[in-house]
Amino acid sequence: MIFTDKQNTITAEDIKRVKKLGCLKDKRYDDVFNVRVITKNGKISTKANRIINEAAEKFGSGEITMTTRLTMEIQGVHYDDIDSLLAFLNENGLETGGTGTLVRPVVSCKGTTCQYGLIDTYALSEKIHERFYKGYHNVTLPHKFKIAVGGCPNNCVKPDLNDIGIVGQRKIIYDLEKCRGCKVCQVEKICPVHAAKIENNILEIEENTCNRCGRCLKKCPFGVTTEYIDGYKIYIGGRWGKKTALGIPLNKFFTDDTEIMDTIERAILLFKDEGNKGERFSDTISRLGFNYIENKLING
Repeated sequence: MIFTDKQNTITAEDIKRVKKLGCLKDKRYDDVFNVRVITKNGKISTKANRIINEAAEKFGSGEITMTTRLTMEIQGVHYDDIDSLLAFLNENGLETGGTGTLVRPVVSCKGTTCQYGLIDTYALSEKIHERFYKGYHNVTLPHKFKIAVGGCPNNCVKPDLNDIGIVGQRKIIYDLEKCRGCKVCQVEKICPVHAAKIENNILEIEENTCNRCGRCLKKCPFGVTTEYIDGYKIYIGGRWGKKTALGIPLNKFFTDDTEIMDTIERAILLFKDEGNKGERFSDTISRLGFNYIENKLING
C-alpha cells in the first residue's frame, strides 16, 4: 500500500467521528488510521482471525498489531476505506471500538487453561464483556473504565492496575487437628510466599502474607489441607499511564459470580454518578475515601 499525505483533507470532526468507532489516526499521515477490532478477552476463533487478516489485506497495509487491551488493530487504513472496512467486519460478526470515556474491552489471562488458574477466566470475562462493555456502551463516564480478570495471584494481566481487577483465589480450610508438626512440612515447603510455618510443633498460617494461591492444597500427607473454597478478590482504583496507582483490595472474599457482577455494576454507576469529569476512578476513590467507596460497593 502506498501512503500519501493529504494535508488538510481530513477535518477534526472526521477524526472525532471515526475515533468513536475505534479508528485511531496514524500520526505519520494525514488520512491514515489504525482500526481496533474488539475481542471479548483476547481470545478469538480461527475464523475471526482469517477475517481480520483478509480485512487487513483488503483495506489496510496488511499488518496487524495487538493492543495492550488484547484487541486486534488493523494498520494503515485510508480514511476513505474506513466505512467499507467497518461494513465488511460487521457483516462477518466482528465489531470495532475500545475508545472514549466508556467501559473498555475486558482483559483476561488464560486462567481457564493455565495450570495455576483457579477460576474460569474466559467464561467470567465474556460475561463481563456482554453485560458491561456492550450493555453499558452508551453510558458516558467521567473517564475510561478498565476491567481485568486474572486467574490467580500471579497477576499476569495486572488486575490491580485496572479500575476494577478480579483475581481468582483458593481459600484453604486448614484442619489443624490433623497436623503432626513434621520437621519437613510439605505445606511450608510448597508455600511460595512463606506464609506457612511450623511453630511450636504445629502449622501456622500468616493470614496477612497468604495470597490464597492454593498451592498447598492436598500437599499435607495427613489431610491438613484437603478442604477449600474457590472465590475471588476484587481490587479497585488501579491505573497505569502518566500516573499510576496500585488497586486496593476490597475487604471481602467473594464466592459467587453474581456478587462479582453486582459489585462491578455498583462501581461503574458510582463512578458515573459521583466521579468528576476527567478524573479516573482512582481519583474518585482518593477524593471520596476508600471506606466510603468500599461500603457502597459491598453493601450497595
